[in-house]
Amino acid sequence: MGIPNNSIYEMKLLKLFSLLIITLALISCSNDEKGNEGYSDVYNLPSIPYNYSNPNFPHTFTSYVFDFENTPSNNTITDDAVTLGRVLFYDKKMSISNTISCASCHKQELGFSDDMPKSIGFDGAHTFRNTMGFANAGFYGAENFFWDHRAATLEDQVLMPIEDEVEMGMTLNELIEKIGDLEYYNPLFENAFGDTQITSDRISKALSQFIRSIYSYNSKYDEGIEITNDIFVYFPNFTAEENLGKDIFNGKLTPDAIGTCITCHLPNNIPLHFDQPIPENANQVIFSGAEPDNVGLDIDLNVEDNGVGEIIGVTSLYGHFKTPSLRNIELTGPYMHDGRLATLEEVVEHYSTKVLAHPYLSAHMKNGNGEPRHLDLTPEESAALVSFLKTLTDYDLISDEKFSDPFIN
Repeated sequence: MGIPNNSIYEMKLLKLFSLLIITLALISCSNDEKGNEGYSDVYNLPSIPYNYSNPNFPHTFTSYVFDFENTPSNNTITDDAVTLGRVLFYDKKMSISNTISCASCHKQELGFSDDMPKSIGFDGAHTFRNTMGFANAGFYGAENFFWDHRAATLEDQVLMPIEDEVEMGMTLNELIEKIGDLEYYNPLFENAFGDTQITSDRISKALSQFIRSIYSYNSKYDEGIEITNDIFVYFPNFTAEENLGKDIFNGKLTPDAIGTCITCHLPNNIPLHFDQPIPENANQVIFSGAEPDNVGLDIDLNVEDNGVGEIIGVTSLYGHFKTPSLRNIELTGPYMHDGRLATLEEVVEHYSTKVLAHPYLSAHMKNGNGEPRHLDLTPEESAALVSFLKTLTDYDLISDEKFSDPFIN
């Protein structure tokens, strides 16, 4: 007895329906493979991006601090764009030799700096200057990236090492073509910008967003300033030596030279005398200077590197360099623009006894007679100042996975 025609028709429909379900499932799987998780053999990224866009700043990051934020309106931080920037930052294919990434010179465990006086580029040559750490770079004042301030914005700065003939050796056109051939970037660019188009502008925006997301506010110093809200008073979580070092940093022990350290390294609206009240919204957390300074490293202009003045052609600014952040300074040695000082002890000794009478020495580096100002610290005071500087180390930052290398190999 044969099967009724209507039953045969129903069976055919059932087969077609089943085939349709299987096809849709395959398409769905195919689409899944195009997401970040489809490249789990390349990089280890969470299915939901880390939170970069909404950090939990302590109350000590006041409205005045945020007045110095340098994020442009067309490049606000998003979690997806920072994720892309993180991958770009650690990708050695960003260099012409596939051997150097941004992270090769900016190591997380070293406060995103290097432990060499001058870093090594793609062909083994050394860079011109020492590598700075860049925690809280989002709060650097405008027009002051690089030691010589030559980059007006962070968006400009992040592309320059890529194009540098010593550092990474790429042209931007070569970079765009190279990144475009790496399929694992397709979902990252699509998530960040809505499509897979790769441009130097998008690379710049993603990298600068990643760097801006590297905030530092979990050090022993931060614990103390949250308790007291006043850098000039005793910190109960500090040792006696650390509190002494803080007083020296503030100039409290040298009334004729108030603010010797604090003037440059805690700028803006904080009073420069320990007996003046602290404004409610004062900056007590951003330890990088807005202006370049000449701190008397050399005696004259007959040196290899004359810094800002040489770049912009202003003689009075010869020997002036960016005042870097003191955040994580314990980890970012060697120090100064050329890495000439190996330890924090040597840095403190410079300011204690070795400031030279450069013709364009910064005014605050001079005493009332116009001569180089020396702190003339005792050995105990020098050790105390070093101890205070070490309270700025943020151990959470240097081990935080969301800022770490995402590549499997």
